[in-house]
Amino acid sequence: MRAQDEGFVIDSPVLPTELEALPSLAEQAGFPVSGLLATHGDWDHLLGRLAFPEASLGVGEPTLARLGREPEAAQRGLREFDDELYVDGRGALALGDVQGLPLPGRLALGNANAAELELHAADGHTADGTAFWLPWLGVLVCGDYLSPVEIPRVSQDGSPAAYAATLERLAPLVEAAATVVPGHGTPLPGDRARRLLDEDAAYLEALIAEGDAPLPHGRDGPAQLRAHTQNLERRA
Repeated sequence: MRAQDEGFVIDSPVLPTELEALPSLAEQAGFPVSGLLATHGDWDHLLGRLAFPEASLGVGEPTLARLGREPEAAQRGLREFDDELYVDGRGALALGDVQGLPLPGRLALGNANAAELELHAADGHTADGTAFWLPWLGVLVCGDYLSPVEIPRVSQDGSPAAYAATLERLAPLVEAAATVVPGHGTPLPGDRARRLLDEDAAYLEALIAEGDAPLPHGRDGPAQLRAHTQNLERRA
């Protein structure tokens, strides 16, 4: 995300080779990395700090509170991932100072406040969450929502009802968006994101009503069936 002479990295890639390549890719593209933003406090969205250790990190206030309650959770999640995939030699994840941003809210970017980034509450997947709307680009960065490869996934501290409410809040932004960038899967054109939002809303409505809640077509493989089983346990 860029506005004139300011550029922010939102969330992060995961693998060491991707993170190592990120600074040089940004430099080659003439993209000035002024800071980092994260949509929520899951470890795989916080690794920008490994690529840009000196950059400031901004998160929604609920995420700041979560990181304060769980200071070791991100490092523990990263270590478990690396152990499972035999990733060796990665350093510790030190988040350092983190700035809390109000939700809903706005963040002025660029010289003379050339653009304003909008922050919208996006809880439900987890108890925290922020979606970033870039109106001058028509881009919505929504974290772990509207994924073309995952069904709505409710974490242990999440809520199906809150997830459904987030989709309702995001609906007008998705309607206006040219591109939606989910946390998992490829960026989506607006029309595809709108179809996913309708599918996910229908799935959650059935889940909350304790109905059959069939999985959306194309997102009904074994991994998504396991996620669905977890969602059934958390729909109360």
